[in-house]
Amino acid sequence: MVVALLAQTVGVALAGFGSQTPNGGNRVTAASDFRPPVVTAAAVGKAVGGATGFVKQGGGYYVYANVAADTGNPASGIAAVTADLRNLTTGAGAVTLVAGTYSAGGIAYGYRSAVQTANPVLAEGAKAFTVTAADVASNADSANGSASVDNTLPLATDVQTTNAGASGLAEQGDTLRLTFSEPIEPQSIQASWNGASTNVVVRLVDAALLGLGADAVQIYNAANSAPLPLGEIQLGRSDYIGVGLSGNVRFGASGTPSTMAFTGNTLVVTLGTYGSIVVVDPSRATAGGTGTMTWAPVATPYDRAQNQLSTAAATESGAADRDF
Repeated sequence: MVVALLAQTVGVALAGFGSQTPNGGNRVTAASDFRPPVVTAAAVGKAVGGATGFVKQGGGYYVYANVAADTGNPASGIAAVTADLRNLTTGAGAVTLVAGTYSAGGIAYGYRSAVQTANPVLAEGAKAFTVTAADVASNADSANGSASVDNTLPLATDVQTTNAGASGLAEQGDTLRLTFSEPIEPQSIQASWNGASTNVVVRLVDAALLGLGADAVQIYNAANSAPLPLGEIQLGRSDYIGVGLSGNVRFGASGTPSTMAFTGNTLVVTLGTYGSIVVVDPSRATAGGTGTMTWAPVATPYDRAQNQLSTAAATESGAADRDF
């Protein structure tokens, strides 16, 4: 009797432990991708390169962007990066950006559009644009940016010299300072130049060679083989070069190089070692009095929006003085 009762009790207990009840709360699954890819940077820059943030009416430009990796769990992947550029180009509401390796204004970007063309008539001022990144799961993130429309030609506004030694005598350490009305793209003066100090050769040219009434300054590349597109600076006097055969003297062609560098809107050219060829060249001389320089620029340099430099001449400001 006792044995039978014990067997019956054990059977009931085993039956209780043997039952299975589903519990959905114990299931472990991956969450869907609900996180958008984040746009971390966006910029507009003219198609010729250089500084970003500026365009001109009718000018070509790119839009650039950086997008962080998709962090969904699991990540569905970036499906598209697009830009709304309608404030710059009519109809450009969803311009596609292509993944790649790009650089603009000294910054690396992972996405860039094809070349866009700004409207032929576009008022100056800030214009907003938007870059949007979307993933395969249709999550999207946007970043707003702004580009300045600039349609105004830059101007040559002043020309000055500073003296490192004898007044009126061009020599090593003297400087020539060319000032513009706004920042100029260094690369428009010399290919791949970023505006930092770089070597050049400065030529002082005799008035007799120029067929003019004043000696002049010209700036050549470091190889002394071609003039840079900075025009010519007439010194207002014809006695910075001594009497002799017409020609030029050079600063920085040998020995210590001449240099040029941008400081804000001003190009500072510093003279290097003086040199001339005996008999063939005249020699430098000390100017006998004061004069006023005139800078005749050329149209090759351009500003951050690619507006070409005006060719209007600039006259040295201040009272007449001895230059160099």
